[in-house]
Amino acid sequence: MLNWIAYRKQPFARIAEIARLAPDTVKGYQMISSAGRNNDVLGAKTRELISLAVAVSLRCDGCITVHTAEALKQGATRDEIAEALGVAVAVNAGAAMVYSARTMDAVAAHSGEASA
Repeated sequence: MLNWIAYRKQPFARIAEIARLAPDTVKGYQMISSAGRNNDVLGAKTRELISLAVAVSLRCDGCITVHTAEALKQGATRDEIAEALGVAVAVNAGAAMVYSARTMDAVAAHSGEASA
């Protein structure tokens, strides 16, 4: 199993390198990242729960470890995190169904079938 606490430090070292080599890229990311905090309509805990669901959807281990720590820091419970992850699973399953339907459209098009 991944040591999430130790792993969390690894991406930051490389991001620091990127910041030295391409500072505008990191500054741009930081600007985008802080935009939601500036409005604070959803609140920090809800933003972190959404971030976890998106992190799972994007399969980003760095995002998972950072946003897990932050969600817990903001008071998220295991049950709330599990529910957010359940939403990610459901949305990803729904997206797979939609793209399955699109694939069947492609099959029909490549087979010379009339559109349904």
